[in-house]
Amino acid sequence: MWSFRDWRRKRILARFAIEPAIWQRVLDSLPILDGLNAEETERLRQRSILFLHAKRITALPGVELQMEDRLRLAAQAQLPLLHLADLNWYQGFHEIVIYPGDFHSPQKHRDSAGVVHEWDGEHSGEAWLQGPVILALPGVQESGNWEGYNLVIHELAHKLDMLNGDANGLPPLHSSMRIDNWATAMQRAYDSLNTTLDADPNAETLIDPYAAENPAEFFAVTSEYFFAAPDLLHAAYPDVYQQLAAFYRQDPLARLRRLQDSHPQYAEPH
Repeated sequence: MWSFRDWRRKRILARFAIEPAIWQRVLDSLPILDGLNAEETERLRQRSILFLHAKRITALPGVELQMEDRLRLAAQAQLPLLHLADLNWYQGFHEIVIYPGDFHSPQKHRDSAGVVHEWDGEHSGEAWLQGPVILALPGVQESGNWEGYNLVIHELAHKLDMLNGDANGLPPLHSSMRIDNWATAMQRAYDSLNTTLDADPNAETLIDPYAAENPAEFFAVTSEYFFAAPDLLHAAYPDVYQQLAAFYRQDPLARLRRLQDSHPQYAEPH
């Protein structure tokens, strides 16, 4: 059956074809993509093109982005969606704004006593409900390795979280998933991390302690680690890893272990 959506998709892919050499350089520059099979790599290429066609990337003064840079960003944005049906998961925003460096933005918090605190916070990324995603260029450039840090995935995880409204650590789950299983795994791990940091704010934790800020940040940080350091996340919170594997329908830990078995440069643990 003829589909306008499929016809439009094929037309976009044909009009904005990527030179193979450019796409290969993108793949070579992002170790986080190592181990994807040929089908996954081709799907990622196509979805990266469609992402760049659907979202406007605005480079502020001081930022220069070549096509290769845009594709690197798009590939990391699409990695979490690689095994999800194309259901417009990144709805609700049309623009990604790239700052030349970290930026200040007004923050507001109401404490348990009802007192509102306001201050300017320095950030490398923000995702606004029904608004743009903001990324600092250095953070984007530092993303893409198996080191637990990925600014692109972190901020876009917030956008997935916001599909249910305000970010609260609960994105829309698949029908095969149980909310109580998700909530139990996430809450126990979140509480455990906070207990550790309450006892010693300088404690060495397997994942970034920023995850303890609130449930939304916990989901965003663990999503980062799920793709960029799955061994650390699994070692710290195996139940959280399993819930994210069910949500993203991927198993990056298995991919990393295959790489470790077959490539000497992956043999060393984090």
